[in-house]
Amino acid sequence: MDSARVQLLREVLANTGWVDRTRGFARSLRRSTDTGDGLLLVGTPTHEPWHLAAHLDDEARITGITTLSPTLVRWSPPLGAPAHLSIGLDRLEGARRGETLFVVAPDDPTEGLLERLADARRSGATLLTIDNGTSELGGLAHDQLIVPERALITPAQSTMALVSATTLGLTDIDFTLPDMSFDTVQHLVSAAAGDTFDSSASAKQPRPGLRDRLARLLDGIQGAPPSREW
Repeated sequence: MDSARVQLLREVLANTGWVDRTRGFARSLRRSTDTGDGLLLVGTPTHEPWHLAAHLDDEARITGITTLSPTLVRWSPPLGAPAHLSIGLDRLEGARRGETLFVVAPDDPTEGLLERLADARRSGATLLTIDNGTSELGGLAHDQLIVPERALITPAQSTMALVSATTLGLTDIDFTLPDMSFDTVQHLVSAAAGDTFDSSASAKQPRPGLRDRLARLLDGIQGAPPSREW
């Protein structure tokens, strides 16, 4: 989802609390990881968060915040997969302080994953979750974003509703929507992770050097290099 659509979505959801909730969660995400490869993104056996991985990777490339670039941890990486798509659950066993386990669980995370997460937390790793609130993840997570299973809105529907209302002049429509889809919430979180926060949050990121500033200037002229293929 491009920045213009994200902004439209935020305007539609301005009165629902979701914008503030996802920005707060994104702050936790930004502050929790100390190393460039320490953001470990993992789903469930039936759901791998491919799109979130790609969006976070884009945000890391655009903003220069390398700690936003995730390591996608997979349940059953196939033989011959590229290096960044070949990382299995064993990686969680090495999680340590300064690293973050970011779990996206629209369904059952399984007992096996819960045990690995509990072990990683005891080793000092930070645990962040987007889940449906029906598992034991809430008792483990340092920060949890609950998305109810019943969803009333998708990104495409949000944009369509706003455009239709504007066209018809119905500017006083109440767009309060308590429930959201997992995809929508992930879009909001990834976009918010690349936002500029307050000065204390910004202070945690190193100031770009001359080489970095030149590289970003060239990106603006030539177009940024392509992100990893997910």
